Amino acid sequence: MEKTIELFTIGFTKRTAQDFFENLTKSKVKCVIDARFNNVSQLAGFAKRKDLEYFLKVICNIEYIHILDLAPTKELLDDYKKKKITWDTYEEIFNNLIKEREIEKKVSPQLLDRGCLLCSEAKPDYCHRRLVAEYLNQEWGNIKVCHL
Repeated sequence: MEKTIELFTIGFTKRTAQDFFENLTKSKVKCVIDARFNNVSQLAGFAKRKDLEYFLKVICNIEYIHILDLAPTKELLDDYKKKKITWDTYEEIFNNLIKEREIEKKVSPQLLDRGCLLCSEAKPDYCHRRLVAEYLNQEWGNIKVCHL
């Protein structure tokens, strides 16, 4: 029987740095997998790529990796943010995109086990990190997802 992969997801907006880092530490996350297209955004000072990598290592002893293939394209993100497309259309296009990219071949179960997909959205309902987790579970069938 295959080992169950425990995969977490987290967004950083509408969170304090204390809440963000404590949630990751309490959940015993080993690696944060940044799934953002733009990981140098000013949306949250502590979540900029270099700062985040430093804080994760020093505060939590958690590794950091950015995997651009898990992010939407700039055009897709812009179309959704500017309300040119609905969430349903975004979801369909994004699911096709990650299928074409064969993301299941670009991340390993070992990396994802106790890993945490990071994005900016506060909740996973309308966020691509949830779609990535669902897609990988569909492909592998042994992922337990916990949204922090």
